[in-house]
Amino acid sequence: MENVGVLMTCPMSAYLELQLEKRFTLFKLWETPSRTEFLDRFAGSVRAVVGNTKLGADSELIDSLPRLEIVASYSVGLDKIDLEKCREKGIRVTNTPDVLTDDVADAAIGLILAALRRICAADVFVRSGLWRNGDFQLAIKFSGKSIGIVGLGRIGSAIAKRASAFNCTINYQSRTKKQYPNYTYYPNIVDLASNSQILVIACALTDETRHIVNRQVIDALGPKGFLINIGRGQHVDEGELVSALREGRLAGAGLDVFENEPDVPELLFGLENVVLLPHVGSDSVETSRAMADLVVSNLELHFHDKPLLTPVV
Repeated sequence: MENVGVLMTCPMSAYLELQLEKRFTLFKLWETPSRTEFLDRFAGSVRAVVGNTKLGADSELIDSLPRLEIVASYSVGLDKIDLEKCREKGIRVTNTPDVLTDDVADAAIGLILAALRRICAADVFVRSGLWRNGDFQLAIKFSGKSIGIVGLGRIGSAIAKRASAFNCTINYQSRTKKQYPNYTYYPNIVDLASNSQILVIACALTDETRHIVNRQVIDALGPKGFLINIGRGQHVDEGELVSALREGRLAGAGLDVFENEPDVPELLFGLENVVLLPHVGSDSVETSRAMADLVVSNLELHFHDKPLLTPVV
């Protein structure tokens, strides 16, 4: 398959690049001085696109590649891919579910512990020598809290399982009620927030879930509530979140994702009640490799006319 052209939209994984270079003719879009010149020269050679949550395959890119057959996303999220355009053109789409579920769920619990127990602030307290001058301010207990999870899919369910080990009460909101008799279902996110002390965003980004966390939801969560976002930055109205944190209308937050990555509101930097991660929820060594292997396997199966492992379209 050395003559099959694969276009990688942006840097993702050195291991993934190596595996693609071994099997295909790899084009790296970010290394081209001009996207227009690249497409003029090589558009007809590209039969596959590999994207991720930063840069996938929008309508313009899809239309510019006349021989495109498959888009393989190095992520579980699909919001950077024009799925309708792919359906119209008969272009296959795959993603990397399951292999990253544990890591993202682990990251969510880590953010909860870090935010409630003020672990990052405590680390600074020790390193700066402030411990010599007095005791660290008391933090908030995690065990036994009520957790509201927005999106009880693979990742949301894994978060719920972990939180249950901390004797937490599990509430959730999703498109449909799930078969979890010990969890409480709320069809409305405002009601979910009102009945939860910690709100975790773990749903897919769609037109319906964009800014699903707005001022009304934040105020329902309240001044003792914590917001944890391991979904997408666009799920949260970032301006409203920053205001609530600064004004004390929200106790704290743990954020792995932001609206305009890698730009993060500078007003968050000075707040001790916020834990910030650079969108690394799934970025362990083991999971990144497994995701890359799944991307490559889907491409190989497609070009050998065999069933895909994780088809979306």
